Amino acid sequence: MALDGRPRLNLASFVTTKMERAAENLMTEASTKNAIDLDEYPQTTAMQQRCVNMLARLFHAPLDACEDGTGTACVGSSEAIMLATLAMKWAWKERRTKKGLDVSKPNIVFGSNIQVVWHKACKYFEVESREANVSPDCLVLTAERAKPLVDENTIGVCAMLGSTYNGEYEDVKGIHDMLVALNKEKGWEVPLHVDAASGGFVAPFLHDKLVWDFQLPNVKSINVSGHKFGLVYAGIGWLVFREKHNLHPDLVFHVNYLGGDQSSFTLNFSKGAGTIVGQYYNLLRLGRTGYTQVMTNCASNAYYLREKLLETGKVEIHDKAHVPLVAFSLKASIRCGIPPSTPRNRCWPLFMQDKLSNKGWIVPAYTCPPGAEDLAILRVVVRDDFSRDLADALLSDMLKAMDWLEHHPATHHAKHAGHIKEQRQKRRERKAEDDKARLEKRAAADAGKPEAEAAAEEEAQPPLIEQHHIHSLKTDPAHRSTGEKTHGVC
Repeated sequence: MALDGRPRLNLASFVTTKMERAAENLMTEASTKNAIDLDEYPQTTAMQQRCVNMLARLFHAPLDACEDGTGTACVGSSEAIMLATLAMKWAWKERRTKKGLDVSKPNIVFGSNIQVVWHKACKYFEVESREANVSPDCLVLTAERAKPLVDENTIGVCAMLGSTYNGEYEDVKGIHDMLVALNKEKGWEVPLHVDAASGGFVAPFLHDKLVWDFQLPNVKSINVSGHKFGLVYAGIGWLVFREKHNLHPDLVFHVNYLGGDQSSFTLNFSKGAGTIVGQYYNLLRLGRTGYTQVMTNCASNAYYLREKLLETGKVEIHDKAHVPLVAFSLKASIRCGIPPSTPRNRCWPLFMQDKLSNKGWIVPAYTCPPGAEDLAILRVVVRDDFSRDLADALLSDMLKAMDWLEHHPATHHAKHAGHIKEQRQKRRERKAEDDKARLEKRAAADAGKPEAEAAAEEEAQPPLIEQHHIHSLKTDPAHRSTGEKTHGVC
């Protein structure tokens, strides 16, 4: 564990790394409780329902004053998205079955910038994924890109409130209005799901005039990650439905072997109650005012970092200042020590990532999704624990890395990489020669021995596991840097 990165310096992750001590104590106390056991832990069950109620109203679900919202706690947005996919598929299947239509070819529409869990859901639940490619100048799904992909077999369209790649909000209202018009024209009932994993706890507090949620009548479900800007440690997400009938009853299971009739709408069964308690604590402790202050502070630090990077004159910004993060790449006019023959946009972020990692920073460099594959960017997520002092320290190390790259052309890295590859190949060849010589020597020695003596020596050999253990103790630590595979620990 000592070799792990430091969570606070992990600027790749949206996941919360800091909570109040009181919240941590409550979560620890609740960690021994199984949240699925409703009869044994009724207060934990009540906390979960209250969280669903608060989120449903935060997202403007059409509920009466005393009406409960419909939704569930999940192990992150991944499980929530799986459940939302099932809900859309079951509703589509029921509509088609009643009309006597084919139900063998369901599909779902989203942008190529979608989070990988959507691909998993499509594969696991046998739904065709229809991706609309993005472009370097627009890295998100638009109504124009989605419309040609929608047909009578579309179980739903997914719009993202906070793209994983650059934190940008998709035009949820534009996509919604396109779907409403298309449904009216074709007689379809294609719903809209909003993946608000990153932006669901940001937009209501920073962009409260933005219309993206259940205010739009064709938005039937929303997922949000409590462990991102919901400010809870990893392991909590939420799925909220517009109305109760949007959750198909066939997907809700009832059991009585834990005591009393209990309903279950999850992929997991057992789940610690700690993160649910943590979310409930934050919602009560912070409220609308507190969350607004936290998100405003995050956005302010992201703005500061963004402006300081722009002052260098070397970078191009790719985020829209929606979710608190900064996504950037090297300007087309800047070579930064990179020769013209080298793909600038692909290698510079990787070099920067490598240099920053030497200082302990975890800043991801990645290529953009289909349609913008030639664009590679760096992304810094500005969480609650990312202070102005930390931003200054990061900027200082970034400027030093840029300066180093200007004075150490990429050809140096290429030559170094080629040298390492050559050394690896030589070691492999020497090892193959040594192994061959050893086998030949052994064969020659065995040829002159009686059969009984050779069999006795073979029985005296240590077990294979022991040989590997001995081998692991003699392993050259250089293998760690060369990547050569060895047995045991190295």
